[in-house]
Amino acid sequence: MKFYMAPLEGITGYIFRNAFHTCLGKADKYFTPFISPNQKGQFSSREKNDILPEHNKNMFTVPQILTCRAEDFRQTAGKLAAIGYEEVNLNLGCPSGTVVSKGRGAGFLAKPEELERFLDVIFERTEVRISVKTRIGWEQPEEFEGLLKLFNRYPLEELIIHPRTRQDYYGGTPNWEVFEEAWRDSANPVCYNGDICSTADQNRLTGRFPELERVMLGRGLLRNPCLLERLRQAPNGNADVRGSVMDEGSKAWQAEKMGGDKQKIWQFHDMLYEGYRGVLSGDKNVLFKMKEVWSYLITGFTGYEPYVKQIRKAERCPAYEAAVRALFEEQEWLA
Repeated sequence: MKFYMAPLEGITGYIFRNAFHTCLGKADKYFTPFISPNQKGQFSSREKNDILPEHNKNMFTVPQILTCRAEDFRQTAGKLAAIGYEEVNLNLGCPSGTVVSKGRGAGFLAKPEELERFLDVIFERTEVRISVKTRIGWEQPEEFEGLLKLFNRYPLEELIIHPRTRQDYYGGTPNWEVFEEAWRDSANPVCYNGDICSTADQNRLTGRFPELERVMLGRGLLRNPCLLERLRQAPNGNADVRGSVMDEGSKAWQAEKMGGDKQKIWQFHDMLYEGYRGVLSGDKNVLFKMKEVWSYLITGFTGYEPYVKQIRKAERCPAYEAAVRALFEEQEWLA
């Protein structure tokens, strides 16, 4: 099984990816938060730093492009190829209102004729390999039948499917019936994305699709950064199953595993924190980034409520460091 890290805007930049790759497990691919071509045809400073080869050493990094203009996509892909990238990803999944209002991301799915013309151009004139990350439609899951026929016309590196419509946003449950249609009928390799937060979730997925070979992890990986390692150790759940009732030996094994996970997460936190302190100016900017990570990570700890209040209230780095140190020293990791 191949596991990918999903792009999450504002979080999974190169500092996050490097800390994760060093401390917690090596994803088979890391997709960057989207690059949005501008009128000047230049990368923003954030985008430039995120894609610099020296910031992505020893990682299979795939830049993601967000646009509805074929020429912008082609030019951006060309610039990425010039610095060594051999694969790019087209974002057809972002549900953000500011994105879809411009016909980009999941908003492009509402305009299949325009999308077809766009794909015709980029596959005719782009040198690098192209993968697509998509939702299953704008409003109704029935839209995916036509979208899949469209995608099948092109030689995609892979089709990464989050089986929700844009209108679903992140609510409800992923539509596995529609994903099964893609799994059955896609002319291109298929990757699953959506709500894999535990080995149990992965077991249900592979139980339904036993020949599935590619899974993209997103919010589940932010909530439990050790998830990737757990899934690699127990692709079918067997390494984590010690019977329906734990004996004392199993409880000790579980405690030892979780204790080791906490140390890895602490190491990851410290590398991430120091990485941000090295490039961002002022405590406020550093803590803004760290608090965003904690909005996912915190619920994996026992008794986290008073600690998260202190982390959120911290306005200076010393106060933040004290709150985090107390959390790691006084509470257990249960994710």
